[in-house]
Amino acid sequence: MKSIRSKIMAEIVESSSFYAYLSRLRWIKRWGLKRNAHEENVMEHSWEVSVIAHTLALIKNRYYGSCLDANAIAAAALYHDITEVITGDLPTPIKYHSEAITSAYKQIEKQAELELLNLLPEALRADFQALIHHDLMPEEHVQIIKAADKISAYLKCQAELKAGNAEFELAAEQLASALAACQQPEVVFFMQAFVPSCGLTLDGLMKTN
Repeated sequence: MKSIRSKIMAEIVESSSFYAYLSRLRWIKRWGLKRNAHEENVMEHSWEVSVIAHTLALIKNRYYGSCLDANAIAAAALYHDITEVITGDLPTPIKYHSEAITSAYKQIEKQAELELLNLLPEALRADFQALIHHDLMPEEHVQIIKAADKISAYLKCQAELKAGNAEFELAAEQLASALAACQQPEVVFFMQAFVPSCGLTLDGLMKTN
């Protein structure tokens, strides 16, 4: 009886390579034009952006009177770089080197979004549209995720500088300036409350408890 049921399920469940693609995000290296003391892949970066974005949303809700769906923001952040499994990670200085390159890359990203969405079983595509298609996300969600992305990049730069890697000096300065100029109060809160301890060693962290 069990084998018959398994055969029926195999016939009705549509095969999809969506998660096979996602699993390859661990092989996509970030900061490809720089020498890295500690390599970072897109999968681990996506997790960090997700937890930061989730926290930013909660801060905005609890301290600044918003009513954001923090869980939806965290889920969307997990998928924010999903297209890089097709496009690879294009370093920011190249991505924004000229209007022509920026425009062309955005078109490539949109096509990659569409192709990944089409890998899903048809009944699931509507559920994933708001996670994969950035244009369909609420603007407040987009702002939170972009801020979280910058904070994650800033923390990466600080870790590289602490390791003695001067390759990240300019990037660290640019990100610090961008975050300092940010008008989002939840970002200011996060930078003051959470970021300073990120540079501590394990022994240093234990002494603060």
